[in-house]
Amino acid sequence: MNMDGITLIDTGYIRPGLCAAWLVHGDDGRAALVDCGTATCAERVLDAIDAAGVAREAVDWVLVTHVHLDHAGGAGPLMRALPNARLVVHPRGAQHMVDPAKLIAGARVVYGDAMFERDHAGMLPVDAARVVAADDGHVVPLAGRPLLCVDTPGHALHHYSVWDAATRAWFAGDAFGLSYREFDNGNGALAIPTTSPVQFDPEQMKASIQRLVARQPDRIHIAHYGTLTECARIGADLVGLVDAMASLAGAMADAPDRHARIVDALIALYVEHAERHGIAHAAQAVAEVLDGDIAINAQGLGIWLGRIAKSR
Repeated sequence: MNMDGITLIDTGYIRPGLCAAWLVHGDDGRAALVDCGTATCAERVLDAIDAAGVAREAVDWVLVTHVHLDHAGGAGPLMRALPNARLVVHPRGAQHMVDPAKLIAGARVVYGDAMFERDHAGMLPVDAARVVAADDGHVVPLAGRPLLCVDTPGHALHHYSVWDAATRAWFAGDAFGLSYREFDNGNGALAIPTTSPVQFDPEQMKASIQRLVARQPDRIHIAHYGTLTECARIGADLVGLVDAMASLAGAMADAPDRHARIVDALIALYVEHAERHGIAHAAQAVAEVLDGDIAINAQGLGIWLGRIAKSR
């Protein structure tokens, strides 16, 4: 446990240092879990809760910032192992936790059947009686440590972030981008937005980033991966990159090989961003660390372009 009463849990999704969950310690041994990884990660998360000295019966809340499977796929198995927990989810995502069939079908489309079975198999429904829909401003009454849920769309319409007043910190899921520790250097952390399918919206994403920064947090905990300080500087970087990503995608809207061209443009953008940050061998680092994210980001940008075209 960190001195601020927060334990980072590496869920083990795909590789170390990729996907975090967070155990928030309240009074009298009670706790809340923020995000939970995929169903294949559930036993690892439970082991980490045990190792943190928290009884499974003392986990009162499981908060999923949104219902993408790397954040909420493990909720069903975990709720069966945490007998007193209630699941806190955005109102737009609540039904998907009770009946995950559409989530599973969508994930199979995005990832393919083989990758789904490897990384996401084992999802289970959550009893509707144990699900709490968190509207904007909902307060989760963790013992001695209330947690505020704030609507933060842009990455997904079913996304909220969690404000912990005790530490002046956000748990931001994917609303404050991706920032892998491999990119840390003397200039601090490097972050990029995450525009994964299917609900990316650039204006909503920028507004959510600005809403998070406006509270002047001391730190922001993100799922991919870890804890960020320098929140205002990173937030400004993210807003600029959202605009750049939307612009480059828009320039290729009518290209027959649109996805491939967006991928190439994202690689060039991220390499330039890494070079400005002082990353040595930036092209190699981007290829090694961001390869999977680039493809998923390009998919999300393509779906966004399709949505714009339909609205005209």
